[in-house]
Amino acid sequence: MNWTFFHKLGSPKWFYDISGRWLPWLATISALLMATGLTWGLLFAPPDYLQGNSYRIIFLHVPTAFLASAVYVMMACAGAVTLIWRVKLADVALKCMAPVGASFCLLALITGAIWGKPTWGTWWVWDARLTSVLILLFLYIGVIALRGAIRSTTTAAKACAVLSIVGVVNIPIIKFSVQWWNTLHQGATLKLTEKPAMAPEMLWPLLISILAFYLFFTAVLLLRMRTEILNRERRTQWVQQRLGG
Repeated sequence: MNWTFFHKLGSPKWFYDISGRWLPWLATISALLMATGLTWGLLFAPPDYLQGNSYRIIFLHVPTAFLASAVYVMMACAGAVTLIWRVKLADVALKCMAPVGASFCLLALITGAIWGKPTWGTWWVWDARLTSVLILLFLYIGVIALRGAIRSTTTAAKACAVLSIVGVVNIPIIKFSVQWWNTLHQGATLKLTEKPAMAPEMLWPLLISILAFYLFFTAVLLLRMRTEILNRERRTQWVQQRLGG
């Protein structure tokens, strides 16, 4: 196996250069897909036979809920790489992902509450799924706060890596809470092992929206990582050359 690519990922300079080429494409494609998916879903998809038009919040809620969990898993993976191989870019990624993941988690809770009001008759219940997602938001905030509380970059990286790895135990609880406990939250609409129950005219805009949000996250992450790299490597020659210093 050729490990050259993985060795390059450990180079802030190489990552900064290659991410600069990817960023415009990711931003453009995500914007086009998001406009397509949300316009199709919010304006042109047919009403649900039970929930009417209130179900349309899923075109925002489902992508943000998916990303809220997925980003934390990515943070845990980055934390493991930080602790085991001490790759600087892994800690950069972890630091930059935390605020973005927290934002998606908060949006998932807000859109879920908006959906819950007409569906359940209340904005919030201490449902297993909702409670575990709220705990996830607290974990994100904990990682961000821990980073800010420790001055040493190395110590902060290790502490945040450990918290991210420990907190990942909440992810399967979020995923299987509907099956493990009697909850108000509906089960998964999209499953890899089963045919989707949604009509195609609802399913396709949802899939497009999910892809658009993932690409949007990637673009935002790269942008944040590039800024963090410039800050951490500001005294190096290659950064001074790019900044004209």
